[in-house]
Amino acid sequence: MNDHHLREQLVNALAKRQAHQRFDQVVGDFPEEHFNTRAANVPYSFWHLLEHIRICQWDILDYIENPNYQYLSFPDDYWPDPGSEADAASWNETIAAFRADLQSLINIVNDPTRDLCAQIPHGQRGHTILREILVVAAHNSYHIGEFGILRGTLDLW
Repeated sequence: MNDHHLREQLVNALAKRQAHQRFDQVVGDFPEEHFNTRAANVPYSFWHLLEHIRICQWDILDYIENPNYQYLSFPDDYWPDPGSEADAASWNETIAAFRADLQSLINIVNDPTRDLCAQIPHGQRGHTILREILVVAAHNSYHIGEFGILRGTLDLW
């Protein structure tokens, strides 16, 4: 296996525009007055969706790195309270935390001393860094695309 090539492709899946929109593209110049807007028949706001993406990404980073990892309760712990709202500070905190955790995952992938295919010592059977990075990449791209589509349906581009 070409280890360098695999690591490069994983970083691309996390952070580069390939067959999906990039995070910075969909949140860029997002109108503040719509942070808490909910599209018709959608039970969460734009900020709730960003928080969900951030929480899930953070959870997998914690799972990879923390030998004392505690499982979150699905779905409640993976979404903010439905009644919560964001102001500019909390919106920006969500985005900054997402970017910081994403960079931490990229650093793990790029660390040649990390065996991407080894069992995570405290993880479930078959859970490797490679598996977790693929889960993050798929989950992020799904919801980032959803964010972009919702933004388009409300003419917020």
